[in-house]
Amino acid sequence: MNYKSLSIYSFFAVACFAFAVVSCNNEKKPTESKTTHKSKTIQMITNQEIIDAQNIWGEGIISIGKVFLAGGNYTNAAEDHIDALYGYHLGKVLFKPTLASQNQFRLTKEGALSYFVGHNPAFAEDHGFAIRPWSKVRWERIGTHIEGNLAVAMGNYFFTPHSGGDEVKVEYTFGYIKDASGKLRIILHGSHLPYAPN
Repeated sequence: MNYKSLSIYSFFAVACFAFAVVSCNNEKKPTESKTTHKSKTIQMITNQEIIDAQNIWGEGIISIGKVFLAGGNYTNAAEDHIDALYGYHLGKVLFKPTLASQNQFRLTKEGALSYFVGHNPAFAEDHGFAIRPWSKVRWERIGTHIEGNLAVAMGNYFFTPHSGGDEVKVEYTFGYIKDASGKLRIILHGSHLPYAPN
């Protein structure tokens, strides 16, 4: 091998080494991203967490009704319920209440609050679902689908009127996400009365 060939060979060897170093440095960047960091700090949602969140939701609806019956500030109770369980502070929440036909979808906290307690001229059809009131909420869980920090649950829930009478059966779909503190937040709430053929 002559001197000229050796020089060309050395040039390519140095160029390949430099390319390998740059490639290795570039490959390190994605592992340092915020997304990867967040996935390490927020644990996967569990079935038990979903069950607990649903029971707390039902207890919250009953509690708002009790405050109403006692003549207390049930609007504040409903606001506390929304703040504790829904993710309006994180972004858009997809909420389709059961008894809504004019303003069917409530993408703001104001719309959700109106559904639970009524008395908002912007949502004239609302009479306050939580102040009907109810004495019991029973859950029939059909299934859940969990993908890491996101979960969807579907089934029926049954509401017992405070004044007595038969349970009211309602279909539900809830979507949950864990916030930065590890608490489940509702980001999807679809609720419908079962189909009743004519």
